[in-house]
Amino acid sequence: MPIALWALAVGAFGIGTTEFVIMGLLPQVGADLHVSLSSAGLLVTGYALGVTLGAPPVAILTAHLPRKTLLLGMMVIFTLGNLACALSPGYGTLMAARVLTSLAHGAFFGVGSVVAASLVKPDKQASAIALMFTGLTLANVLGVPFGTWLGQAWGWRATFWAVAAVGVAALAAIAALVPADHGSHQSDLRCELRALGRPQVLLGFAMTVLGFGGVFTAFTYIAPLLTNLAGFSPGAVSPILLLFGVGLVLGNTYGGKLADRHLMPTLIGSLALLALVLALFSVTLHDKVAAVATVALLGAAAFATVPPLQMRVLSKAGGAPNLASAFNIAAFNLGNAAGAWLGGVTIDHGLGLGATPLTAAAVTAAGLLVALYSRHLDRRPACMAAA
Repeated sequence: MPIALWALAVGAFGIGTTEFVIMGLLPQVGADLHVSLSSAGLLVTGYALGVTLGAPPVAILTAHLPRKTLLLGMMVIFTLGNLACALSPGYGTLMAARVLTSLAHGAFFGVGSVVAASLVKPDKQASAIALMFTGLTLANVLGVPFGTWLGQAWGWRATFWAVAAVGVAALAAIAALVPADHGSHQSDLRCELRALGRPQVLLGFAMTVLGFGGVFTAFTYIAPLLTNLAGFSPGAVSPILLLFGVGLVLGNTYGGKLADRHLMPTLIGSLALLALVLALFSVTLHDKVAAVATVALLGAAAFATVPPLQMRVLSKAGGAPNLASAFNIAAFNLGNAAGAWLGGVTIDHGLGLGATPLTAAAVTAAGLLVALYSRHLDRRPACMAAA
C-alpha cells in the first residue's frame, strides 16, 4: 500500500482521538469549568452534531478546491480547534472550539476516502479506505486510553495540547507524502449535487445511518451494561473496551479485504453479522466470559461494515464522489447520535437497560433490509434485459 495512506491514517488517528477522548475526561472538565456532568456531556453531542450538520455545507463550499489542498485545510482547522480547546477559558468557548474542530471531521474523512481509493488499483480500493480508517480504530485502542490518562494526570487541557501536536504531525505528513497530482482533480459542483440524488446513493446513506446506528444504540451504554447487568467492577470496563478496540482493528482490516473481492456480499454479510452479535449480546450479558467475548466480536462486526458502506456510496456516486463521501461520513455520525438517543428512549420507556442490545439489533436489521433492497435494484436491470 502507498505510504501516503499512512499519512491519511495519522490524520484519522488525531480526529478519532479528539472525538472520543472527551468521554473519559467529563468529570475533570465539569469540575474545572464549574458545570454539571450532564452539561459536560453535551460536549460529546455538540461535536457529533457539528459533524452531522457541518459536513454537507463544508463539503459544498470547498467542492472547488483540489483534494490535497482541502485535506491540508481540514488539518489546519483541526489543529487550531484543538488549540482553542486547550486554551478555552470557559464552557461556552470550549463548546465553540469543539464544534469548530468537528467541521474538519466530515470533509477530511469524506475526501480522504476518495483520495485513498485513487491511490490504488480498483481491486484494492476498499482496503485502501480501510487502511485510512485504521487510524480511527487505533485512536480507540491507543489514543483514547492514553489521552484519558494524560488528562487525568496533567489536566484535561494537556490532552488537547497533545492532540493538537498530532494534528501538526498529520499536516506535515500529508504535505510531504500525499502526491500533488491526486490533489489536482477539482470537482464539478453540479455533478456532485446530482450524484447525491441518485437512488442508490440515497440508499447507501440509509444503510449507513441504520446499519451503524445500531452500534451506538447499545455501545453508548456499554459501561452500565457491563457493570449493572454483567456484574463487572467499574475498573474492569477499560480493559474490556481495549478488546473492543482490537476487534475494531481486525474488523476494519478484513472488512476492507473482503469488500475488495465482493462488495455487496461483504456489506450484506457484515450487517447480518452485526445484527446477530447485537442480539446475542442481550443473552451473553448474563455470563462474564461470554459477555467479554461478545464485546470483542461486536467491535469486529461493527467496523467490518465501515469499508463496504463507504465504498458502496463511492461506487454509486461514480465520477462525482466528493460530496457523496462527505455526506456518508455525516450519515455515520447521524447514526451515532440517533442510536444514542434511541438507546435512551429504550431505557426511559420501561424496557430497561437490558433491552438496548435488542433495540440495536433491530436498527441494524433495518439497515440490512435496505441493503437487500439495494442489491435487488442492482439486479433488476439485468433481469429486465434478460426478459
